[in-house]
Amino acid sequence: MASALLTLVSGRKVIVCAGSGGVGKTTVAAALSLGAAGGGRRVLCLTIDPARRLANSLGIENMTQGVHRIDSERLVALGYAKAGELSVMMLDTKTVFDHLIEKHAKSAALRDRILSNKLYQSISTHLVGVQSYMSMEKVLEVSQDPRFDLIVLDTPPTTEALDFLRAPERLMEALDSPAMRWLVQAFEPKRAFGFNLVARGAAFALRGLGRLTGKGFLESVAEFVTDLSALFGGFRARAVELRRAFTSPAFGYVLVTAPRESAIADAEFFAASLAAEHISVDAVVINRLHRAPDANVTLAELTARLAQLQMPLSSDLPGRILQAGQEAQTVAEEEARQVARLSAKLRALNVPSEALLRVPAMERDVHDLTALAEVAAVLLA
Repeated sequence: MASALLTLVSGRKVIVCAGSGGVGKTTVAAALSLGAAGGGRRVLCLTIDPARRLANSLGIENMTQGVHRIDSERLVALGYAKAGELSVMMLDTKTVFDHLIEKHAKSAALRDRILSNKLYQSISTHLVGVQSYMSMEKVLEVSQDPRFDLIVLDTPPTTEALDFLRAPERLMEALDSPAMRWLVQAFEPKRAFGFNLVARGAAFALRGLGRLTGKGFLESVAEFVTDLSALFGGFRARAVELRRAFTSPAFGYVLVTAPRESAIADAEFFAASLAAEHISVDAVVINRLHRAPDANVTLAELTARLAQLQMPLSSDLPGRILQAGQEAQTVAEEEARQVARLSAKLRALNVPSEALLRVPAMERDVHDLTALAEVAAVLLA
């Protein structure tokens, strides 16, 4: 029977990998991308994670803006006889925002005025939520690119990933907020920046702010909110399109977690949040599970086995090995309890049991294509 992930990479256009930090989400995203490319698909792996671990896993030393193509010969060398194409891209949300302004601006003058505005330059780079929204813009753009059959998205840790999914609505709420409408009304649309009747009641407060920040700041704010309001309709229409796309059957959602209490709690929270957004969890990957050792070995049996090695060993070695085995057994039992807890939560959310996939802890770190191929083999078995 094919795994849930194999079905996803074979039939979806976009796969969103999400989860809390430190659970191996980037590794899973990279491994899925590699496995899908090895199966013949043309894959683009996107990351908006500023840690940039994805580049290292795929053998890219310096990831810059743009698409980086992995040499197909490297895929063939891994044993993928019918390899497709694998590319990776780090999202530059500032550039995406600039392109969106260029697209919706009704004139070259309006476009240039917004792009050169100091407040816009700061917001388009640093404002929380805007980066998430622009990331969704880029995902939708590349998902419509005929060069790629599949997009695998590596999202930020859990709380930011939720912001990522809700970004269109939140940006629209910000643009259509009472404060924004007041600011647009408070300044005349002419470039004189005089106060109109609506704003006179607050003129004293604004003059005080002007003394603190300087007249140039208020003018920059006035110009920015007035110009941005002219693009509001385009943003709203685009937000509706983004929401429709990210909840369509073409998108699949993979939740990545680890078998520790905090990560399992995050996974439960994220799965419930997706359900509240009417988005189905298509697969859940529990990463780095530890195998329980042979608990039936006695100290005498272990001592006898070590004696067969015919090597000089310390007398306390059998006891220390047995103690380590007991500790490993305790870890494995606790992990099993956490997996059972998550399984029960997923059943309550109508996630089928076959969607829960277990990945054992590997003996070495995953930091190259060879190790990624091993993970891909487990995920897509």
